[in-house]
Amino acid sequence: MKKPVLVIMAAGMGSRYGGLKQIDPVDKEGHIIMDFSIYDAKRAGFEKVVFIIKKENEEDFKKAVGRRTEQIMDVAYAFQDLHNIPEGFSVPEGRVKPWGTAHAVLSAINEVDGPFAVINADDYYGCHAFEAIYDYLTTHEDDEKYRYTMVGYRLKNTVTDNGHVARGICELNSEKELVGIKERTRIEKRDGGIAYSEDEGETWTGLDPDTLVSMNMWGFTRSILDEISAGFPEFLRKGLEENPLKCEYFLPSVVSGLLEEGRASVKVLESEDKWYGVTYKEDKPVVVAAIQALKDSGVYPQKLWEDATFLP
Repeated sequence: MKKPVLVIMAAGMGSRYGGLKQIDPVDKEGHIIMDFSIYDAKRAGFEKVVFIIKKENEEDFKKAVGRRTEQIMDVAYAFQDLHNIPEGFSVPEGRVKPWGTAHAVLSAINEVDGPFAVINADDYYGCHAFEAIYDYLTTHEDDEKYRYTMVGYRLKNTVTDNGHVARGICELNSEKELVGIKERTRIEKRDGGIAYSEDEGETWTGLDPDTLVSMNMWGFTRSILDEISAGFPEFLRKGLEENPLKCEYFLPSVVSGLLEEGRASVKVLESEDKWYGVTYKEDKPVVVAAIQALKDSGVYPQKLWEDATFLP
């Protein structure tokens, strides 16, 4: 079995936040959220990381993240390009939005030849999540089905006080396997609870705070890349007709399709950790305080790479 690779989706510029939020420090030592993910991944056993970025951000990203990471991991880059679409299709005039998380992961097809984990660049997942997903990827292979996994978080642990978020709402069976996942793009705290809207805030539907949601921490075999590639033309045919400027090819949608066809299973690894991320500028002080508290409790050293005891 090949050693799992970590794939980090870092092509988003962070439109709600402003600027390249993935390289904005969250402590006085200059660490960014991604540093903690890479640290946790390395500690769990990952040895290679593939960064999915925009070509125009390459130099800034390498300076801020890549060169430091090269000291402790094998590093590769993949570029998410709006114009990288199947023959016969063209980018609609005025379209600037990337094609979504499935398209982002597809960008790494030439850098991944075995099992891999996928995460967002700007989300803090917690050390236990990396240990759990690495353990799964090193002990499971495809058989009559694709054997995938994901880490699920409690909804109440993943919302911000400062606006709305997008989350994949999970439905599980008794075996803790994913039955379905619905992408809700506008979830927020409302009236002491949590609710979502599908009509720009006109109406709201309440959600159970303990519901498990996807934070885009997935574990796949390489088969998912072929499935994403195969499904992309059909997505474009439909999406360009219905919403040409904003349609997105979501990773959970690809997984859901495979589940519906009975071609894949997804083991859900539950996490009780609190998610941290900087979706909005107002989130940053919360993340800074949380990171320091984790350091104070001994989860991380004050200076990650200087004081890491597991590095050679």
